Amino acid sequence: MNNSNCSVNREFIKRFLVPVYSSVLIIGLLANGWGLKSLLQNWNKLGNVNVFVLNLGLTDILHLLTLPFLIVYYAMDRNWIFGDALCKITRFCFNLNLYGSIGFLTCISVYRYLAIVHPMRVMGRITVTHTVAISVMVWLLVSVQCLPDMFFTKTLENNTEKCLDTVDKDVERYLEYNLGWALTGFCIPFLITLGCYGHMIVVICKTNRIDKVLKQRSLKLLFITMLLFSVCYIPYFVTRNLHLWSRVLTKQRDCRGWFNGVLFARRISSGLVCMNSALNPLVYLHGNENIGAQLMQLLQRAWQAVIQLFNRCSHVPVVQII
Repeated sequence: MNNSNCSVNREFIKRFLVPVYSSVLIIGLLANGWGLKSLLQNWNKLGNVNVFVLNLGLTDILHLLTLPFLIVYYAMDRNWIFGDALCKITRFCFNLNLYGSIGFLTCISVYRYLAIVHPMRVMGRITVTHTVAISVMVWLLVSVQCLPDMFFTKTLENNTEKCLDTVDKDVERYLEYNLGWALTGFCIPFLITLGCYGHMIVVICKTNRIDKVLKQRSLKLLFITMLLFSVCYIPYFVTRNLHLWSRVLTKQRDCRGWFNGVLFARRISSGLVCMNSALNPLVYLHGNENIGAQLMQLLQRAWQAVIQLFNRCSHVPVVQII
């Protein structure tokens, strides 16, 4: 269907993304702060994998600190008031969190795979120095991969200033860049992770020599990692590239009926992928059997504090001014 007027429904964006980003900001800061504290308290118990988990938490904190700017942006009906430089920094931090999280989840998966499948051959030779060096390499690779994104124009003035992935004039090149980005930063790590867990499950099912606690930790980590990929990452990468393709077609004045659906799915997936910063602390569960109980206690205390605050507010005397 060709139409010179390619319009999409954007009214739902504010109603959906503002509360999602606000919730992720609050929950993410609390969960990562509590999770990192628990990680440091159980540092020796968890082993060398804690270096990867610590870096995973740092990527989340970096992203969470940029969310207030996005909350203001969408609350003001997509009016970016912070300038071009901060727009690029915000997008860069988001991508650094996205690909950094995937990278460190892959490292954790490979480490757990080696602990299950090759415990005698490899695990004794992996030291803290090795895991620190690998973490530095992940940061460097992700930063180099995300750096070209900074050179695409992000802001567009059209009555109100927008903070976009890129403006329409560069969208074809950005789509090509993004496809390569998705291949190296998502598809390859995802396939490595699937391969590790697939082989690990086969080994767990075939042998009884594996320590029960180690087996439970590995299965927990498998469930959490697959949850993150299925809910946060896969929908985002699919809809992101479809949305960029729809923008290319729109630029060519070739409008399709599925544009609104893709935009809707794109915004939903943007909220879901942002949730990885609040869900990544679940990775701490794989190494500490007491964290589940600690989490329930924390939630109960938070709920009691909310109830007490509500009761105090409801009993505040009303002073009438005559």
